[in-house]
Amino acid sequence: MATMLSGITAWAAPKPANEAPAPLLQFGKPDQAEGAKALEQLRRQGIAGDYYLEFQLRFMPRRGAELLYTGAMWGAQNDAGLISRVQLSAGTPEARHLLIQNWAEPAVWGSTPAHPEAVRLDGPELFAPLLPGIDITPFDLQMPFIHWTDFRYDGLTRFAGRPAHIFLLRPPAGFALAHPALKGVRVLLDSQFNALVQVELLGEGDRVTKTTTVVDLKKVGGQWIVKTIDVRDEGTKNKTRLSITAAALGLELSDALFAPAGLAVDPAAPPAGKITRISP
Repeated sequence: MATMLSGITAWAAPKPANEAPAPLLQFGKPDQAEGAKALEQLRRQGIAGDYYLEFQLRFMPRRGAELLYTGAMWGAQNDAGLISRVQLSAGTPEARHLLIQNWAEPAVWGSTPAHPEAVRLDGPELFAPLLPGIDITPFDLQMPFIHWTDFRYDGLTRFAGRPAHIFLLRPPAGFALAHPALKGVRVLLDSQFNALVQVELLGEGDRVTKTTTVVDLKKVGGQWIVKTIDVRDEGTKNKTRLSITAAALGLELSDALFAPAGLAVDPAAPPAGKITRISP
Protein backbone atom coordinates (compact mmCIF):
# COMPACT_ATOMS: atom_id res chain seq x y z
CA MET A 1 0.00 0.00 0.00
CA ALA A 2 -1.00 4.88 -1.24
CA THR A 3 1.59 1.21 0.31
CA MET A 4 3.28 1.19 0.65
CA LEU A 5 0.17 1.24 2.85
CA SER A 6 -0.63 4.92 3.14
CA GLY A 7 0.59 5.24 -0.40
CA ILE A 8 -1.15 2.05 -1.53
CA THR A 9 -3.36 4.06 -3.87
CA ALA A 10 -0.27 5.10 -5.78
CA TRP A 11 0.44 1.44 -6.46
CA ALA A 12 -3.18 0.73 -7.49
CA ALA A 13 -3.69 0.49 -11.23
CA PRO A 14 -5.46 -1.46 -13.96
CA LYS A 15 -3.82 -4.86 -14.46
CA PRO A 16 -1.70 -4.84 -17.61
CA ALA A 17 -3.30 -6.69 -20.49
CA ASN A 18 -1.77 -9.89 -21.86
CA GLU A 19 -0.18 -8.22 -24.81
CA ALA A 20 3.29 -7.68 -26.20
CA PRO A 21 5.03 -4.84 -24.32
CA ALA A 22 5.46 -1.60 -26.21
CA PRO A 23 8.93 -0.99 -27.64
CA LEU A 24 11.30 1.43 -25.97
CA LEU A 25 11.34 4.46 -28.25
CA GLN A 26 13.65 7.22 -27.04
CA PHE A 27 15.09 10.00 -29.15
CA GLY A 28 17.27 12.71 -27.67
CA LYS A 29 17.13 13.79 -24.05
CA PRO A 30 14.15 12.75 -21.88
CA ASP A 31 11.32 15.29 -22.07
CA GLN A 32 11.06 16.83 -18.59
CA ALA A 33 7.62 18.29 -19.34
CA GLU A 34 6.30 14.83 -20.24
CA GLY A 35 7.84 13.49 -17.06
CA ALA A 36 6.06 16.17 -15.03
CA LYS A 37 2.74 15.11 -16.57
CA ALA A 38 3.34 11.46 -15.62
CA LEU A 39 4.15 12.42 -12.02
CA GLU A 40 1.06 14.60 -11.76
CA GLN A 41 -1.10 11.77 -13.04
CA LEU A 42 0.41 9.43 -10.45
CA ARG A 43 -0.42 11.89 -7.68
CA ARG A 44 -4.09 12.00 -8.72
CA GLN A 45 -4.82 8.30 -9.20
CA GLY A 46 -5.80 5.73 -6.63
CA ILE A 47 -8.54 3.61 -5.11
CA ALA A 48 -11.99 5.15 -5.57
CA GLY A 49 -13.77 5.93 -2.29
CA ASP A 50 -12.91 4.97 1.29
CA TYR A 51 -11.47 1.52 1.89
CA TYR A 52 -10.28 -1.03 4.45
CA LEU A 53 -7.36 -3.47 4.08
CA GLU A 54 -5.97 -6.28 6.19
CA PHE A 55 -2.36 -7.36 5.69
CA GLN A 56 0.52 -9.50 6.86
CA LEU A 57 4.12 -8.42 7.31
CA ARG A 58 6.48 -11.38 6.89
CA PHE A 59 10.08 -10.67 7.78
CA MET A 60 12.47 -12.98 5.92
CA PRO A 61 16.03 -12.41 7.14
CA ARG A 62 19.04 -13.64 5.23
CA ARG A 63 19.90 -15.59 8.36
CA GLY A 64 17.76 -16.48 11.36
CA ALA A 65 14.09 -17.10 12.06
CA GLU A 66 11.24 -15.43 10.18
CA LEU A 67 8.75 -13.13 11.91
CA LEU A 68 5.08 -12.64 11.06
CA TYR A 69 2.94 -9.65 12.04
CA THR A 70 -0.59 -8.65 11.10
CA GLY A 71 -2.25 -5.28 10.59
CA ALA A 72 -5.18 -3.35 9.20
CA MET A 73 -5.62 -0.04 7.42
CA TRP A 74 -8.50 2.37 6.84
CA GLY A 75 -8.03 4.89 4.01
CA ALA A 76 -9.85 8.00 2.79
CA GLN A 77 -9.28 11.44 1.31
CA ASN A 78 -9.71 14.76 3.12
CA ASP A 79 -9.13 18.40 2.22
CA ALA A 80 -5.38 17.97 2.75
CA GLY A 81 -5.07 14.84 0.57
CA LEU A 82 -4.84 11.13 1.30
CA ILE A 83 -5.13 10.02 4.91
CA SER A 84 -4.76 6.55 6.41
CA ARG A 85 -5.20 4.89 9.76
CA VAL A 86 -2.92 1.89 10.37
CA GLN A 87 -3.23 -0.64 13.19
CA LEU A 88 -0.29 -2.99 13.74
CA SER A 89 -0.26 -6.23 15.76
CA ALA A 90 -3.39 -5.45 17.79
CA GLY A 91 -3.55 -7.27 21.12
CA THR A 92 0.20 -7.92 21.34
CA PRO A 93 3.02 -6.15 23.22
CA GLU A 94 4.17 -4.70 19.88
CA ALA A 95 0.76 -3.12 19.12
CA ARG A 96 0.97 0.27 17.45
CA HIS A 97 -1.34 2.81 15.80
CA LEU A 98 -0.34 5.26 13.06
CA LEU A 99 -2.17 8.11 11.37
CA ILE A 100 -0.60 9.15 8.07
CA GLN A 101 -1.44 12.30 6.10
CA ASN A 102 -0.01 12.64 2.62
CA TRP A 103 0.12 15.19 -0.23
CA ALA A 104 1.09 18.84 0.20
CA GLU A 105 1.48 18.84 4.01
CA PRO A 106 2.58 15.33 5.01
CA ALA A 107 2.47 14.28 8.66
CA VAL A 108 2.60 11.08 10.72
CA TRP A 109 1.26 10.51 14.24
CA GLY A 110 1.82 7.41 16.34
CA SER A 111 0.59 5.86 19.59
CA THR A 112 1.05 2.63 21.55
CA PRO A 113 -0.93 1.08 24.43
CA ALA A 114 1.84 2.20 26.80
CA HIS A 115 1.74 5.76 25.38
CA PRO A 116 -1.82 6.22 24.06
CA GLU A 117 -1.60 9.96 23.39
CA ALA A 118 -0.87 10.60 19.71
CA VAL A 119 2.63 11.97 19.09
CA ARG A 120 3.72 13.52 15.82
CA LEU A 121 6.69 11.67 14.32
CA ASP A 122 8.98 14.34 12.89
CA GLY A 123 12.55 13.25 13.56
CA PRO A 124 14.45 9.95 13.47
CA GLU A 125 11.16 8.15 14.28
CA LEU A 126 10.19 8.48 10.60
CA PHE A 127 13.00 6.05 9.73
CA ALA A 128 12.71 3.75 12.76
CA PRO A 129 11.38 0.17 12.32
CA LEU A 130 7.61 -0.11 12.60
CA LEU A 131 7.90 -3.31 14.62
CA PRO A 132 10.77 -5.35 16.10
CA GLY A 133 12.82 -6.92 13.33
CA ILE A 134 10.88 -5.21 10.51
CA ASP A 135 12.82 -3.02 8.07
CA ILE A 136 9.71 -1.05 7.04
CA THR A 137 9.45 2.45 8.54
CA PRO A 138 6.75 5.15 8.77
CA PHE A 139 8.49 6.91 5.85
CA ASP A 140 8.07 3.78 3.71
CA LEU A 141 4.35 3.74 4.45
CA GLN A 142 3.84 7.44 3.82
CA MET A 143 5.89 7.79 0.61
CA PRO A 144 5.96 11.63 0.71
CA PHE A 145 8.50 11.66 -2.13
CA ILE A 146 5.68 11.22 -4.64
CA HIS A 147 4.95 14.92 -4.03
CA TRP A 148 8.51 16.24 -3.98
CA THR A 149 8.90 18.89 -6.64
CA ASP A 150 12.65 18.57 -7.28
CA PHE A 151 12.86 15.73 -9.79
CA ARG A 152 14.67 14.60 -12.92
CA TYR A 153 13.00 12.43 -15.53
CA ASP A 154 15.51 9.91 -16.88
CA GLY A 155 13.42 8.39 -19.66
CA LEU A 156 12.43 4.76 -20.17
CA THR A 157 13.83 1.43 -19.04
CA ARG A 158 12.44 -2.09 -18.84
CA PHE A 159 10.97 -3.52 -15.66
CA ALA A 160 9.65 -7.11 -15.67
CA GLY A 161 9.66 -6.97 -19.46
CA ARG A 162 7.56 -3.79 -19.69
CA PRO A 163 8.56 -0.16 -20.41
CA ALA A 164 8.80 1.98 -17.29
CA HIS A 165 9.47 5.67 -16.67
CA ILE A 166 12.42 6.44 -14.36
CA PHE A 167 12.45 9.45 -12.02
CA LEU A 168 15.04 10.68 -9.56
CA LEU A 169 13.47 12.80 -6.81
CA ARG A 170 15.39 14.93 -4.32
CA PRO A 171 14.05 15.89 -0.87
CA PRO A 172 13.09 19.47 0.00
CA ALA A 173 15.75 21.47 1.83
CA GLY A 174 14.12 21.18 5.25
CA PHE A 175 13.65 17.43 4.94
CA ALA A 176 17.21 16.96 3.66
CA LEU A 177 18.57 18.89 6.64
CA ALA A 178 16.56 16.82 9.12
CA HIS A 179 17.36 13.48 7.42
CA PRO A 180 20.80 13.82 5.78
CA ALA A 181 21.22 10.07 5.20
CA LEU A 182 18.52 10.07 2.52
CA LYS A 183 19.91 11.72 -0.61
CA GLY A 184 17.06 10.91 -2.97
CA VAL A 185 14.50 8.40 -4.20
CA ARG A 186 14.37 6.68 -7.58
CA VAL A 187 10.93 5.53 -8.75
CA LEU A 188 9.82 3.44 -11.72
CA LEU A 189 6.33 3.86 -13.19
CA ASP A 190 4.73 1.45 -15.65
CA SER A 191 4.56 3.63 -18.76
CA GLN A 192 1.17 2.30 -19.91
CA PHE A 193 -0.75 2.55 -16.63
CA ASN A 194 1.44 5.11 -14.83
CA ALA A 195 1.50 2.92 -11.71
CA LEU A 196 4.42 2.56 -9.30
CA VAL A 197 6.30 -0.69 -9.82
CA GLN A 198 9.52 -0.01 -7.87
CA VAL A 199 10.98 2.48 -5.39
CA GLU A 200 14.65 2.79 -4.41
CA LEU A 201 15.89 4.85 -1.46
CA LEU A 202 19.30 6.38 -2.14
CA GLY A 203 22.09 7.10 0.32
CA GLU A 204 25.52 8.66 -0.03
CA GLY A 205 26.70 8.67 -3.63
CA ASP A 206 23.17 7.69 -4.68
CA ARG A 207 23.85 4.13 -3.53
CA VAL A 208 20.62 2.12 -3.22
CA THR A 209 19.91 1.39 0.45
CA LYS A 210 16.38 -0.07 0.20
CA THR A 211 14.26 -1.38 -2.67
CA THR A 212 10.47 -1.74 -2.66
CA THR A 213 8.97 -3.77 -5.51
CA VAL A 214 5.40 -4.64 -6.47
CA VAL A 215 5.07 -8.41 -6.91
CA ASP A 216 1.46 -8.94 -7.98
CA LEU A 217 -2.04 -7.42 -8.13
CA LYS A 218 -5.55 -8.52 -7.19
CA LYS A 219 -8.93 -7.41 -8.53
CA VAL A 220 -11.41 -6.48 -5.79
CA GLY A 221 -14.78 -4.88 -6.41
CA GLY A 222 -13.88 -4.06 -10.01
CA GLN A 223 -10.61 -2.34 -9.05
CA TRP A 224 -7.06 -3.62 -9.25
CA ILE A 225 -5.08 -3.18 -6.04
CA VAL A 226 -1.61 -4.33 -5.08
CA LYS A 227 -1.64 -7.76 -3.45
CA THR A 228 2.05 -8.24 -2.59
CA ILE A 229 5.00 -5.87 -2.11
CA ASP A 230 8.57 -6.85 -1.23
CA VAL A 231 10.89 -4.52 0.70
CA ARG A 232 14.60 -5.39 0.60
CA ASP A 233 17.29 -3.83 2.77
CA GLU A 234 20.27 -3.67 0.42
CA GLY A 235 22.76 -3.60 3.30
CA THR A 236 21.61 -6.66 5.24
CA LYS A 237 19.86 -8.36 2.27
CA ASN A 238 16.88 -9.00 4.59
CA LYS A 239 13.43 -8.87 3.00
CA THR A 240 9.98 -8.00 4.32
CA ARG A 241 6.92 -9.10 2.35
CA LEU A 242 3.69 -7.13 2.73
CA SER A 243 0.67 -9.21 1.63
CA ILE A 244 -2.89 -7.89 1.49
CA THR A 245 -5.15 -10.59 2.96
CA ALA A 246 -8.55 -8.85 2.88
CA ALA A 247 -10.11 -5.72 1.36
CA ALA A 248 -13.35 -3.76 1.49
CA LEU A 249 -13.78 -0.95 -1.04
CA GLY A 250 -16.44 1.70 -1.63
CA LEU A 251 -16.93 2.43 2.08
CA GLU A 252 -18.05 5.62 3.84
CA LEU A 253 -15.78 6.09 6.82
CA SER A 254 -16.27 8.60 9.63
CA ASP A 255 -13.99 11.65 9.81
CA ALA A 256 -13.53 10.86 13.51
CA LEU A 257 -11.63 7.72 12.54
CA PHE A 258 -8.84 9.93 11.19
CA ALA A 259 -8.50 12.31 14.15
CA PRO A 260 -5.21 12.13 16.10
CA ALA A 261 -7.12 12.45 19.38
CA GLY A 262 -8.79 9.06 18.85
CA LEU A 263 -5.72 7.20 17.61
CA ALA A 264 -5.44 4.92 20.65
CA VAL A 265 -8.99 3.58 20.26
CA ASP A 266 -9.22 0.32 18.29
CA PRO A 267 -11.48 0.98 15.27
CA ALA A 268 -14.02 -1.60 14.15
CA ALA A 269 -13.61 -3.51 10.91
CA PRO A 270 -16.38 -3.25 8.28
CA PRO A 271 -19.17 -5.86 8.36
CA ALA A 272 -17.95 -9.28 7.22
CA GLY A 273 -20.27 -9.19 4.21
CA LYS A 274 -18.36 -6.23 2.76
CA ILE A 275 -14.91 -7.81 3.09
CA THR A 276 -13.27 -9.83 0.33
CA ARG A 277 -10.79 -12.39 1.67
CA ILE A 278 -7.53 -12.78 -0.25
CA SER A 279 -5.04 -15.60 0.22
CA PRO A 280 -1.58 -14.34 1.28
